Amino acid sequence: MDRLRPRQRLVFSGFTKAEIEKMEKLSVESRELLQSKEFCQKIAKSFSISSARAGKPNVKWTEVQSWFASRQKENTSKVPSFTDTPKNQSPIPETSPPNNEHQSSQTLEGVASQAGEKIPDLSELKFEAKSCKDGAWYDVDMFLTHRFLSSGEAEVRVRFVGYGAEDDEWVNVKKAVRERSIPFEHSECNKVAVGDLVLCLQERRDQSIYYDAHVVKIDRKKHDIRGCRCLFLIRYNHDNTEERVRLKKLCYISGQRSK
Repeated sequence: MDRLRPRQRLVFSGFTKAEIEKMEKLSVESRELLQSKEFCQKIAKSFSISSARAGKPNVKWTEVQSWFASRQKENTSKVPSFTDTPKNQSPIPETSPPNNEHQSSQTLEGVASQAGEKIPDLSELKFEAKSCKDGAWYDVDMFLTHRFLSSGEAEVRVRFVGYGAEDDEWVNVKKAVRERSIPFEHSECNKVAVGDLVLCLQERRDQSIYYDAHVVKIDRKKHDIRGCRCLFLIRYNHDNTEERVRLKKLCYISGQRSK
Protein backbone atom coordinates (compact mmCIF):
# COMPACT_ATOMS: atom_id res chain seq x y z
CA MET A 1 0.00 0.00 0.00
CA ASP A 2 2.04 2.94 -1.28
CA ARG A 3 1.76 6.28 0.46
CA LEU A 4 2.52 9.14 -1.93
CA ARG A 5 4.17 12.26 -0.50
CA PRO A 6 1.13 14.48 0.01
CA ARG A 7 2.71 17.95 0.31
CA GLN A 8 1.44 18.66 -3.17
CA ARG A 9 -0.49 16.85 -5.87
CA LEU A 10 1.74 15.76 -8.73
CA VAL A 11 0.44 14.24 -11.93
CA PHE A 12 3.93 13.24 -13.00
CA SER A 13 4.94 10.07 -11.14
CA GLY A 14 8.70 10.27 -11.70
CA PHE A 15 11.08 8.81 -14.26
CA THR A 16 11.43 5.07 -14.70
CA LYS A 17 14.70 3.26 -14.05
CA ALA A 18 15.38 2.94 -17.78
CA GLU A 19 14.69 6.64 -18.37
CA ILE A 20 17.07 7.65 -15.61
CA GLU A 21 19.78 5.39 -16.99
CA LYS A 22 19.37 6.97 -20.44
CA MET A 23 19.54 10.50 -19.05
CA GLU A 24 22.61 9.65 -17.02
CA LYS A 25 24.37 8.57 -20.21
CA LEU A 26 23.30 11.83 -21.88
CA SER A 27 24.39 13.92 -18.88
CA VAL A 28 27.99 13.93 -20.17
CA GLU A 29 26.86 16.19 -23.02
CA SER A 30 27.46 19.95 -22.94
CA ARG A 31 25.47 22.11 -20.54
CA GLU A 32 24.05 24.15 -23.42
CA LEU A 33 22.67 21.05 -25.15
CA LEU A 34 21.12 19.58 -22.00
CA GLN A 35 19.33 22.86 -21.22
CA SER A 36 18.11 23.25 -24.81
CA LYS A 37 14.32 23.22 -25.11
CA GLU A 38 14.46 21.34 -28.41
CA PHE A 39 16.76 18.65 -27.01
CA CYS A 40 14.66 18.17 -23.87
CA GLN A 41 11.49 18.04 -25.95
CA LYS A 42 13.00 15.26 -28.04
CA ILE A 43 13.92 13.24 -24.96
CA ALA A 44 10.51 13.80 -23.34
CA LYS A 45 8.72 12.67 -26.50
CA SER A 46 10.81 9.50 -26.78
CA PHE A 47 9.98 8.65 -23.16
CA SER A 48 6.26 9.39 -23.52
CA ILE A 49 5.78 7.12 -26.55
CA SER A 50 7.80 4.28 -25.05
CA SER A 51 5.88 1.07 -24.27
CA ALA A 52 7.43 1.13 -20.78
CA ARG A 53 5.36 4.24 -20.00
CA ALA A 54 2.05 2.72 -21.06
CA GLY A 55 -0.63 3.80 -18.60
CA LYS A 56 1.60 6.47 -17.06
CA PRO A 57 1.47 10.26 -17.51
CA ASN A 58 3.46 11.73 -20.39
CA VAL A 59 6.81 13.32 -19.61
CA LYS A 60 7.07 17.09 -20.03
CA TRP A 61 10.21 18.61 -21.51
CA THR A 62 10.52 20.90 -18.49
CA GLU A 63 10.76 17.84 -16.25
CA VAL A 64 13.63 16.50 -18.35
CA GLN A 65 15.34 19.89 -18.27
CA SER A 66 14.90 20.10 -14.50
CA TRP A 67 16.45 16.64 -14.07
CA PHE A 68 19.52 17.58 -16.11
CA ALA A 69 19.91 20.87 -14.21
CA SER A 70 19.66 19.09 -10.87
CA ARG A 71 22.17 16.45 -11.90
CA GLN A 72 24.69 19.00 -13.17
CA LYS A 73 24.38 20.94 -9.93
CA GLU A 74 25.05 17.78 -7.91
CA ASN A 75 28.06 16.91 -10.05
CA THR A 76 29.64 20.31 -9.51
CA SER A 77 28.74 21.02 -5.90
CA LYS A 78 28.01 17.77 -4.07
CA VAL A 79 30.48 15.21 -5.35
CA PRO A 80 33.38 15.12 -2.85
CA SER A 81 37.00 15.10 -3.97
CA PHE A 82 40.31 14.90 -2.17
CA THR A 83 41.19 18.47 -3.15
CA ASP A 84 37.84 20.16 -2.59
CA THR A 85 35.93 18.64 0.33
CA PRO A 86 33.10 20.38 2.22
CA LYS A 87 33.76 20.86 5.93
CA ASN A 88 30.99 18.48 6.99
CA GLN A 89 31.85 15.76 4.48
CA SER A 90 34.83 13.52 3.88
CA PRO A 91 35.87 11.78 0.66
CA ILE A 92 34.41 8.29 0.26
CA PRO A 93 36.83 5.71 1.69
CA GLU A 94 38.76 3.66 -0.83
CA THR A 95 37.02 0.57 0.51
CA SER A 96 33.57 1.92 -0.33
CA PRO A 97 31.62 1.02 -3.48
CA PRO A 98 32.02 3.42 -6.47
CA ASN A 99 29.88 6.52 -6.02
CA ASN A 100 27.79 6.09 -9.16
CA GLU A 101 24.73 8.32 -9.36
CA HIS A 102 22.40 5.40 -10.03
CA GLN A 103 22.68 2.35 -7.81
CA SER A 104 20.23 -0.33 -6.86
CA SER A 105 18.84 -0.77 -3.36
CA GLN A 106 21.60 -3.31 -2.80
CA THR A 107 23.87 -0.29 -2.32
CA LEU A 108 22.19 0.39 1.01
CA GLU A 109 23.34 -2.97 2.29
CA GLY A 110 26.95 -2.21 1.41
CA VAL A 111 26.86 1.32 2.82
CA ALA A 112 25.21 0.22 6.04
CA SER A 113 27.73 -2.58 6.46
CA GLN A 114 30.60 -0.11 6.24
CA ALA A 115 28.81 2.20 8.66
CA GLY A 116 28.47 -0.62 11.18
CA GLU A 117 24.77 -1.23 10.59
CA LYS A 118 23.15 -4.63 10.22
CA ILE A 119 20.59 -4.84 7.42
CA PRO A 120 18.99 -8.07 6.16
CA ASP A 121 18.84 -9.27 2.58
CA LEU A 122 17.32 -6.42 0.59
CA SER A 123 16.18 -8.34 -2.46
CA GLU A 124 12.53 -8.49 -1.43
CA LEU A 125 12.34 -5.51 0.94
CA LYS A 126 10.78 -2.10 0.44
CA PHE A 127 11.81 0.97 2.38
CA GLU A 128 10.59 4.29 3.67
CA ALA A 129 12.66 7.35 4.51
CA LYS A 130 12.18 10.34 6.78
CA SER A 131 12.10 13.65 4.95
CA CYS A 132 14.24 16.44 6.37
CA LYS A 133 11.70 18.93 5.01
CA ASP A 134 8.76 18.01 7.23
CA GLY A 135 9.91 15.09 9.39
CA ALA A 136 7.34 12.75 7.85
CA TRP A 137 7.97 9.28 6.40
CA TYR A 138 7.54 8.53 2.68
CA ASP A 139 7.95 5.38 0.61
CA VAL A 140 11.30 5.06 -1.19
CA ASP A 141 11.22 4.44 -4.93
CA MET A 142 14.99 3.96 -5.29
CA PHE A 143 18.38 4.72 -3.75
CA LEU A 144 20.40 6.85 -6.15
CA THR A 145 23.84 7.25 -4.58
CA HIS A 146 25.60 7.49 -1.23
CA ARG A 147 28.28 9.38 0.68
CA PHE A 148 30.13 9.28 4.00
CA LEU A 149 30.32 12.29 6.32
CA SER A 150 33.40 13.25 8.32
CA SER A 151 31.66 11.72 11.36
CA GLY A 152 31.74 8.34 9.62
CA GLU A 153 27.96 8.26 9.21
CA ALA A 154 26.52 7.17 5.88
CA GLU A 155 23.89 9.03 3.89
CA VAL A 156 21.93 7.92 0.83
CA ARG A 157 20.15 10.05 -1.72
CA VAL A 158 16.62 8.75 -2.14
CA ARG A 159 13.85 9.23 -4.66
CA PHE A 160 10.38 9.02 -3.16
CA VAL A 161 7.47 7.18 -4.71
CA GLY A 162 5.41 9.57 -6.83
CA TYR A 163 8.06 12.31 -6.94
CA GLY A 164 10.75 13.36 -9.37
CA ALA A 165 14.39 14.40 -9.13
CA GLU A 166 13.56 17.84 -7.75
CA ASP A 167 12.35 16.22 -4.51
CA ASP A 168 15.32 13.86 -4.02
CA GLU A 169 16.87 14.12 -0.55
CA TRP A 170 19.99 13.06 1.31
CA VAL A 171 19.00 11.06 4.40
CA ASN A 172 20.92 9.38 7.20
CA VAL A 173 21.04 5.60 6.71
CA LYS A 174 20.86 4.83 10.43
CA LYS A 175 18.30 7.41 11.53
CA ALA A 176 16.08 8.02 8.52
CA VAL A 177 15.79 4.78 6.51
CA ARG A 178 13.91 1.67 7.55
CA GLU A 179 11.86 -1.19 6.17
CA ARG A 180 8.46 0.01 5.01
CA SER A 181 5.78 0.09 7.68
CA ILE A 182 2.64 -2.01 7.14
CA PRO A 183 -0.98 -1.02 7.96
CA PHE A 184 -2.62 -3.02 10.73
CA GLU A 185 -5.45 -5.37 9.80
CA HIS A 186 -8.76 -5.10 11.67
CA SER A 187 -8.03 -8.39 13.44
CA GLU A 188 -4.67 -7.12 14.73
CA CYS A 189 -5.88 -4.42 17.11
CA ASN A 190 -5.07 -6.67 20.08
CA LYS A 191 -1.40 -6.50 19.03
CA VAL A 192 -1.26 -2.75 19.69
CA ALA A 193 -0.23 -1.89 23.24
CA VAL A 194 0.21 1.31 25.21
CA GLY A 195 3.73 2.62 24.71
CA ASP A 196 4.15 1.13 21.23
CA LEU A 197 5.87 3.17 18.53
CA VAL A 198 3.65 3.26 15.44
CA LEU A 199 3.38 5.14 12.17
CA CYS A 200 0.18 7.19 12.10
CA LEU A 201 -1.58 9.01 9.28
CA GLN A 202 -2.14 12.61 10.31
CA GLU A 203 -4.95 14.09 8.26
CA ARG A 204 -5.34 17.84 8.00
CA ARG A 205 -7.39 20.07 5.73
CA ASP A 206 -4.62 20.49 3.15
CA GLN A 207 -2.52 17.37 3.59
CA SER A 208 -2.29 13.80 4.89
CA ILE A 209 1.15 12.76 6.14
CA TYR A 210 2.58 9.79 8.02
CA TYR A 211 4.42 10.57 11.27
CA ASP A 212 5.91 8.48 14.04
CA ALA A 213 3.80 8.40 17.20
CA HIS A 214 3.48 6.55 20.51
CA VAL A 215 0.30 4.93 21.76
CA VAL A 216 -0.82 6.69 24.97
CA LYS A 217 -4.17 5.02 25.68
CA ILE A 218 -6.46 2.44 24.09
CA ASP A 219 -10.26 2.41 24.35
CA ARG A 220 -11.19 -1.14 23.39
CA LYS A 221 -14.58 -1.52 21.72
CA LYS A 222 -16.56 -4.42 20.31
CA HIS A 223 -15.96 -4.95 16.61
CA ASP A 224 -18.88 -4.81 14.19
CA ILE A 225 -19.43 -5.33 10.48
CA ARG A 226 -17.20 -2.33 9.77
CA GLY A 227 -14.31 -4.00 11.54
CA CYS A 228 -12.29 -2.65 14.46
CA ARG A 229 -14.02 0.18 16.35
CA CYS A 230 -11.34 0.67 19.01
CA LEU A 231 -9.99 4.15 19.63
CA PHE A 232 -6.27 4.80 20.06
CA LEU A 233 -4.95 7.94 21.73
CA ILE A 234 -1.58 8.63 20.16
CA ARG A 235 1.06 11.31 20.70
CA TYR A 236 2.98 12.45 17.63
CA ASN A 237 6.73 12.45 18.18
CA HIS A 238 7.46 15.51 16.03
CA ASP A 239 5.26 18.00 17.92
CA ASN A 240 3.89 16.09 20.97
CA THR A 241 0.29 16.74 19.95
CA GLU A 242 -2.28 14.06 20.77
CA GLU A 243 -5.12 12.66 18.71
CA ARG A 244 -7.65 9.82 18.89
CA VAL A 245 -7.57 7.67 15.79
CA ARG A 246 -8.95 4.38 14.45
CA LEU A 247 -6.76 1.38 13.72
CA LYS A 248 -6.97 2.03 9.98
CA LYS A 249 -4.67 5.03 10.41
CA LEU A 250 -1.94 3.04 12.16
CA CYS A 251 0.95 1.07 10.69
CA TYR A 252 3.38 -1.15 12.53
CA ILE A 253 7.08 -0.40 12.24
CA SER A 254 9.53 -3.21 11.56
CA GLY A 255 11.16 -4.23 14.83
CA GLN A 256 8.57 -2.34 16.89
CA ARG A 257 5.54 -4.59 16.55
CA SER A 258 4.04 -5.86 19.80
CA LYS A 259 4.04 -9.62 20.33
